[in-house]
Amino acid sequence: MNRVAFVFTQAPHGSSAGREGLDAVLATGALSDDIGLFFIGDGVLQLNLHQQPDAINSRHYAATFGVLALYDIEQCYLCRTSLLARGLSPDADRLLAVTLLDAPELRQTLAGYDRIVTF
Repeated sequence: MNRVAFVFTQAPHGSSAGREGLDAVLATGALSDDIGLFFIGDGVLQLNLHQQPDAINSRHYAATFGVLALYDIEQCYLCRTSLLARGLSPDADRLLAVTLLDAPELRQTLAGYDRIVTF
């Protein structure tokens, strides 16, 4: 079975990329057992608690990340380098339990996947 990685690189509410990526993860989760989620660049903002998308008339889809456990999707990686570049604390609470990796470690982990889909 192919290992599939989903890489989130976009902020949560500036485009539909995050919501579409999450939909793709859930659809693939029904078919594949080995899925990894990677949050890099502005994608690290996807997992921030206390998002307020109502202020920009955007749909609040962050709660859908909680469904990932039902699909046994537990391999989630967050780029520590991207967090620090955006002034975010690596110790902050997030929507998902994640493994924090520095950029080189994250690239090495990502290289172990057969297919990579970027949103």
